[in-house]
Amino acid sequence: MSDSKEMSFWDHLDELRAVLIKIAVVVVAVTMGLFFVMPTVFDTVIMAPTRGDFILYRVFERVAGAIPFAPPFNAESFHVDIISIKLASQFFIHISTSFWLGLVVSFPVILYFLWQFIAPALYEGERRGTRIAFSLATVMFYLGAAVGYFVVFPVTLRFLADYHVSASIANQISIDSYIDTFMMLIFVMGLVFELPLLSWSLSAIGVLRRSFFATYRRHAIVALLILAALITPTGDPFTLMIVFLPIYLLYEASALLVKK
Repeated sequence: MSDSKEMSFWDHLDELRAVLIKIAVVVVAVTMGLFFVMPTVFDTVIMAPTRGDFILYRVFERVAGAIPFAPPFNAESFHVDIISIKLASQFFIHISTSFWLGLVVSFPVILYFLWQFIAPALYEGERRGTRIAFSLATVMFYLGAAVGYFVVFPVTLRFLADYHVSASIANQISIDSYIDTFMMLIFVMGLVFELPLLSWSLSAIGVLRRSFFATYRRHAIVALLILAALITPTGDPFTLMIVFLPIYLLYEASALLVKK
């Protein structure tokens, strides 16, 4: 171990404060940069799922056309108009979206600063394991966020935007509702994809064993189906399976990472 154990509590607190200040500076800097390019980001990235030419809709259209007797999937006709119903909504959405995306973009740097803080207190072997864990956490978070953006959110948006409890009621989706759902699903999927890393960490300290996954597999399938239904509240089995399969594969991947 390093000499960090000879440091007092207040010395460690000062180091932690310095790390938090560095993190805050990075997040603020990235947020300010995103604030200036946010109109372009909104048009090309955030609002892309509202248009029929989004990549997932094109894929669904081709798959449906290639499968005999499959119901047709028309991507071109889909379009969602987003409206602003509050005077200051667009201004505050501009700020809040810049901040949350700033956190996403800064995620690797945040983990790096945290790694620098805890690394001196670890043995060499522990450092290697922790370095791998931090790297995997970054990769899995971004992978989950990508699944949320390219799959889960577009499927949810398409279902809810076209859903009508009555034909006499027109759907008018506000920018606040759209962004709240967008950010929630992106972050939820990013966190869900940390499941294998969490399982590996619990296994490393002796809390979790592989037999747990085999014993409770059927219970897990039911629970994951419920989770998938909550993320995408649709009765369409195809849509439900699109969300369920990645989560279930994460469950099986977690089982392979833990000790026997």
